[in-house]
Amino acid sequence: MSAYILAQIDIHDREQYAKYVEGFRECFGRYKGRVVVADEAPQLLEGQWPWTRTAVIRFDDEQEAVRWYRSDDYQAAARYRFEGATTNLVLVRGLD
Repeated sequence: MSAYILAQIDIHDREQYAKYVEGFRECFGRYKGRVVVADEAPQLLEGQWPWTRTAVIRFDDEQEAVRWYRSDDYQAAARYRFEGATTNLVLVRGLD
């Protein structure tokens, strides 16, 4: 069953976040995932959306998503996201 990582990101240091994006790009290709959404200007239809960036990543299954997230190479990149942004991040199951 497919799995998705949903991220709501509030960027407060663009320089640090840019380092994260660079590291993300370097390591992401080694995993069976696909970025399906990365948007800084979503159209608000209801409620409030205070996030600077919204992202959705699709994986073939939960195990691959967790393998990517817990990998040493991703965690090395993620430290820049921790320094440059506040993030809500969830793993959800797809409806295959």
